[in-house]
Amino acid sequence: MPGEIVPAGSSSGLSPEPGLRASHADRDRVAELLRISAGDGRLTAEELDERLEAALSARTFGELAALTADLPAVSVSADGVVAEVKDVLRIDQRWSPVRREGRWVVPRRLELFTEWCDVTLDFTRAVITQDTLRIDLGMEGKTLTLITGPGIVVDTDGLALEFARVSDRRAADSGVPVVLRVELVGTKRHGRVVVRQPRRTAGQWLLRKPEGAQPGS
Repeated sequence: MPGEIVPAGSSSGLSPEPGLRASHADRDRVAELLRISAGDGRLTAEELDERLEAALSARTFGELAALTADLPAVSVSADGVVAEVKDVLRIDQRWSPVRREGRWVVPRRLELFTEWCDVTLDFTRAVITQDTLRIDLGMEGKTLTLITGPGIVVDTDGLALEFARVSDRRAADSGVPVVLRVELVGTKRHGRVVVRQPRRTAGQWLLRKPEGAQPGS
């Protein structure tokens, strides 16, 4: 059954005593509400960073409530994943970077209008509830980076490039069922569009060593 992330960090809808100690789960719920609110444009990137730091170090429900008192509750499913999917998410930004990463909810359409700020959309852990995402792009300068996982394809046929270029760094993904098709339409002026897979960790690079290779070889 859907629940809510409420300002005090309790999914029950009842606000505990402000002086009661908060758990890791309570801090995580409030952190998720903050990220969702930032994605909706209710918090700036700076405000999000400040409140996340405070949420993760909060000791009581009262401290958590102060961080979300000016934010609406958010509908969630039983496992904490946001249940409501936006039809259209619009982002207008100048100068400051835009990032969507972790378990953010992919909308049905994204209107992305930016000037001279890097934009990163990381789909590797995103909550995907439909098979197509249309991104209406009006982007001037800097780089749009799309980080994809298996089964995520990017179509740039509808994108007009003006003094810009597309760099697709992904390896072949043949035989994997498509789980999300990202369609880029609109205009990219200056800068780049980069489509890539997640960067390997140090441990993953070590696992790529040929069999029989000696340490340090």
